[in-house]
Amino acid sequence: MKYLTLLFLSTIIFFACGDPGATTSDPVVASTPTDAITERVAAAEKRLAGSEGGQLVASAIEAHGGLDAWYRQSPLYYHFNYVPTDGKGKVRNSFILNDYRGARAVHQKAGDLDVTYGFDGTDAWQNPADSDPGVSPRFWSLTPYYFVGLPFVLADEGINFEVLENAELDGADLQRVKVTYEAGTGDADDDYYILHLDPTTHELVALNYIVSYRGFFEEGKSLPEKLMRLKGKTRVDGILLPTGYATSWSSDPDVNITDITIADYEFRPDTEDAAFDKPATAKVVNDLPTE
Repeated sequence: MKYLTLLFLSTIIFFACGDPGATTSDPVVASTPTDAITERVAAAEKRLAGSEGGQLVASAIEAHGGLDAWYRQSPLYYHFNYVPTDGKGKVRNSFILNDYRGARAVHQKAGDLDVTYGFDGTDAWQNPADSDPGVSPRFWSLTPYYFVGLPFVLADEGINFEVLENAELDGADLQRVKVTYEAGTGDADDDYYILHLDPTTHELVALNYIVSYRGFFEEGKSLPEKLMRLKGKTRVDGILLPTGYATSWSSDPDVNITDITIADYEFRPDTEDAAFDKPATAKVVNDLPTE
């Protein structure tokens, strides 16, 4: 997965049940000036137009609602539940608030709403400091962010695109684009994705990917490639979003190893910026190897 640590008052974040949106008496909204969004979109469109693969990704972004609407309505709230099908793997279930303009996240652990963790743009954290979030906050904070945010997150800098031959998946002939990352982009620049796009609608149908996160793997090593099929889509305020993924090993595509369900989507552009701050009582947990 990609962990984009590219962008950007300690406060304790107070949560209503299942709702990570904080409030204060004098709120500062997590907004970006209109001209800054316009400039960011224009720069992204120029980058994507520079290659055939980028153009296919740009078409996918438009089919899913467009980059301008995506940025203007951020942050996005949702419920993400990752369940291994063998009954033995670790379930990762949380209510999430993602800032897609600043690569920030706050998770509230389902089943224990007092436990939170996230990424503030610089540091991963967990709160309370002695709590057990059940995941690596550095690894998992922006993992759902990426799979929910495809194809929009591919408009960022440091990304390369290569058109592959069309391939059949589940009886459909699909366009494919391989996505790789320039050295130094995020925490896992050896990651890659292969997007499977519907040639008529330009929508994302499935993807292959590897996990090469440096907190888990030595340089040059990764998990075997996986295949994720979208189980469904829903349109929220004009943006097409996944309702779930079925995951298998690419080498054994007919055996499902993970079910992901995603629900309760809500764009919250009036969220206070302080909602993404590390709580004053949090512990920083950056589990990457040091050089």
